Amino acid sequence: MPPKDSLPGTILVATVLCVVCSLAVSAAAVALRPLQAANQKLDQQKNILDAAGIPINEFGKPASQLSRKEIDDLYTWVSEKMVDLDTGDYNTEVDPEKYDLAEFAVNPDTSIEIVNPTIDPGEDRRPKTMKVYFVRRPGSDQLRQVVLPIYGKGLWGTLYGYLALKSDLKTIQGITFYQHQETPGLGGEVDNPAWKAQWEGLQLYNEKGEPSAMVAKGPAPDTDPYAVDGLSGATITSRGVTNLVQYWASDEAYGPFLDKLAEEIKNGSTESSAAKADVKESAINTTANAGDATHG
Repeated sequence: MPPKDSLPGTILVATVLCVVCSLAVSAAAVALRPLQAANQKLDQQKNILDAAGIPINEFGKPASQLSRKEIDDLYTWVSEKMVDLDTGDYNTEVDPEKYDLAEFAVNPDTSIEIVNPTIDPGEDRRPKTMKVYFVRRPGSDQLRQVVLPIYGKGLWGTLYGYLALKSDLKTIQGITFYQHQETPGLGGEVDNPAWKAQWEGLQLYNEKGEPSAMVAKGPAPDTDPYAVDGLSGATITSRGVTNLVQYWASDEAYGPFLDKLAEEIKNGSTESSAAKADVKESAINTTANAGDATHG
């Protein structure tokens, strides 16, 4: 072994130290991965609940101020379903528990290229399927809100969030952004509770059925049913939020699904009742099969 104060000795010590530190960091990363995943899931649940306005209505405070048990209890109001964006139909081939929006959006097998969109969200691709969220009070079949994941380019990167619609599917309940790279105090004001509160009650579509909810340039007129105040000093972020909201509300994204959901609500056949019908039919088939086996 070379002397400690020699060049080879110094290199050896440095190498051993680097290897030990690398192993320690790797071990910590592996050990903490489940906790990180759980925290990420919890954060998304909080954003979904906040977009739907449930924590404020039930506890008078945002989800960030609630306990884990309170979040778990409130999230029993939420059911998840995969939706094919092109057809608007429910998709049963993709497991909601294994769905990752960021991965599905870039994988050529699970996404499509956004080409010459009517409203440009600033993204190159979008998933073929999206996970949407239905909000109902436990024990009730009545749909209160539907929460739609949304994303699009801001100034420095992609903003990821949720847009909640009331049961008429035209009125906005709320909006949240759970991940973005916008400048604090400027574009980062998309996280400002006062600014987000302005979205509640806005109309998503105009009288022609065109996506019209937007971020204004400067203060929004009190009589404007489609606009919230612009973000001061953040013109590009404001434009990005407008574009991403309108894009996801268009026929190139959630439009077909919202049309079919509106028809389901009109006919009294929502995702919840349809699921119950499937369960009932399965039970009938199981009973019938058992009877056949008995008689056989």
